[in-house]
Amino acid sequence: MSEKSDQPFCGSQSIAERERLLIEPYAVHSTHTKGRKYPEAKQEYRGPFQRDRDRIIHTAAYRRLSHKTQVFTNEAGDYHRNRLTHTLEVCSIARTIARALRINEDLVEAMALMHDLGHPPFGHSGEDVLAECLENEGGFSHNQHALRIVEVLETRYPGFPGLNLSRETLEGQQYRAAKHNETHSPSLEAQVVDAADSIAYDSHDADDALELGLLDVEQLQEIPIWQRAMKKVNEGDDLSPTAMRRAVVHELIDKQVEDLLHTSASNIQKHQPESAEEVKTLSPLVGHSESIAAQKKELESFLLRKVYRHASVMEVRDNAQQALRELFQSLQNNPDLLPPSFKGRADEMGLRRTICDYLAGMTDRFTWREHARLCGN
Repeated sequence: MSEKSDQPFCGSQSIAERERLLIEPYAVHSTHTKGRKYPEAKQEYRGPFQRDRDRIIHTAAYRRLSHKTQVFTNEAGDYHRNRLTHTLEVCSIARTIARALRINEDLVEAMALMHDLGHPPFGHSGEDVLAECLENEGGFSHNQHALRIVEVLETRYPGFPGLNLSRETLEGQQYRAAKHNETHSPSLEAQVVDAADSIAYDSHDADDALELGLLDVEQLQEIPIWQRAMKKVNEGDDLSPTAMRRAVVHELIDKQVEDLLHTSASNIQKHQPESAEEVKTLSPLVGHSESIAAQKKELESFLLRKVYRHASVMEVRDNAQQALRELFQSLQNNPDLLPPSFKGRADEMGLRRTICDYLAGMTDRFTWREHARLCGN
């Protein structure tokens, strides 16, 4: 056994030294953090982005993701992804990429765990309804609502509203919320989370659709990126249909990650940014090759036509949207039906926004229960 060191524990110094040794100058370093809106004392044993990660994990909003739709509702079965398992898969892929690119894994993890925190019940179907309800009051987007959750709605600490996350973690989500209007790039860490999200849902939505019988393998064989993965898998032993499907999905993820790493490393080498701030002045450096980007776009178009607009998915979508509309109308007609914690917010934030805050926090199953209770069917 090694002897116990007589050196005192110096957590913050060891975190800084670890980052100096393991991540590149163009990554976001904890020692360069811009801090938090409400100043807090540093912790010796956790860096700022580790604290952000832990605060996100301990929120009610994060726990509720386990009962929120990714693409398919819980009634369809137990195999497919929900919003929480999707989040964890994005986090896993993002950390793998971050480590390979030698950027800040802790910040990537915090951003990945936060990226879908603002999703309402029923996924994008619910988001469309809430956007419709707030059309003349700023609209609704799950990316923007995630910021609202961590800055306003989660009240877990006595000294400040929200979670008081580091500015770097918030900046990643702010870029997601306004990406179509941005004129600069986010940190490499934020770029990696966006890429990991795309890799995850391209692969796993196809997997779930096959498991549920909405697609068959023959249909997907028309898609070049799937063909390529299947050809590689077929080079090995004979597999059962289920084992084949899973192997192809694994290969699909692996090839996307491999291509992303090769292309991104080449971009970084070409531009040689010397700091995280310089990264923001450049075009995005994390991305796929033109070939894989085109193949991914073709797969996404196929999934839109064949899965997201499948008759059975659309039927569930229509029913869920109608329930949300009726709930919104019922609460608008009778605000006293709102829970006490939300009634007090209406005067400050407006009734319609407050109702949307309440509805967005619901899980799928709680939405149906409240619909039955308040709308009488």
